[in-house]
This record gives sequence, structure tokens and C-alpha cells, in this order.
Amino acid sequence: MQIVVGVADMKISNQSQQLVVTHALGSCIGVAVYDPHVKVGGLLHYMLPESSLDEEKGRQNPYMFADTGIPQLFRECYKLGAQKHRMLVKVAGGSQVLGGPEHFNIGRRNYAALRKIFLKNNVLIDNEDVGGSKARTMYLEISNGRVWVKIIGQNQVIKDL
Repeated sequence: MQIVVGVADMKISNQSQQLVVTHALGSCIGVAVYDPHVKVGGLLHYMLPESSLDEEKGRQNPYMFADTGIPQLFRECYKLGAQKHRMLVKVAGGSQVLGGPEHFNIGRRNYAALRKIFLKNNVLIDNEDVGGSKARTMYLEISNGRVWVKIIGQNQVIKDL
């Protein structure tokens, strides 16, 4: 059964038959986390680096921003028995897809915010597919923690993370 994560959204699962997917990761970042011991995983699709850009939106939808969405992703997984030291972390997105003169560098700023949060909290990224100029679709299998991306516009290239 497929669970779709929208833009500025997050889904958590411990149901082994579920496949969690998020589409259209351009400058947005997808963060997949998985604890193989308890088979709990989650996927976050955030749009912007910091909720201070719009604090009201940050309160209404913490998944829109790295600084509010990433901590929430981990907390929700902990509620289902995941533990930080066992969690595998995979990241995709952060592309420069809008064209123009680096169009505010949103992809790079999103990735930098993620790295800063992970560094502060001693979280390592196990694998990533970030940057470039193509959008991605990201998948997380709850049964085994497999994460992969399809790169849009490259004959549906599939890349395991």
C-alpha cells in the first residue's frame, strides 16, 4: 500500500506492507529515516530552511520548514519505538530547478539548514542524492528500509540510497 507525502508534509509508519513516497523534490528536501530494529520509518518533504521566514506558517505547518519539520520527524518515529542511535538517514532533493541566476539558492539553503541541524544533534547522513537540476521522487519501503529515488527527465533513472 502506497502512502503519499505531499509538499510540506510528513508521514510515519510501522506497517511493513507500506511504501512511503514523495514526488517533485526540486529545491525541496526529502528526509527518510528508518529504524531497522523496530521497522519504523518516516519521510518528510520540506520546502524552506527556516520557520523564522514566516513564523505563523511554521506554527500552522511545521513540515514546511527544516528547523521545525526535521525534529518533528524524529519525535514521531520515537513515539513508535525508534531510537536515534539506530536510525538510518537518507536525503534527496535540493536541486536548482527554477532557472535564472541561482533563484535565491533555495535548494542549497535547504540542504545547508539540514546539515546544520544534523551536526548540532549528532545525526549522520547514511546516503544522499542532492543538488543538480532535476526533480526527484523518493521512496521508502517500511518492510526493509530500502530508499530509492527516481530522477525525473532522465528516462526514469532509479538510484538506491
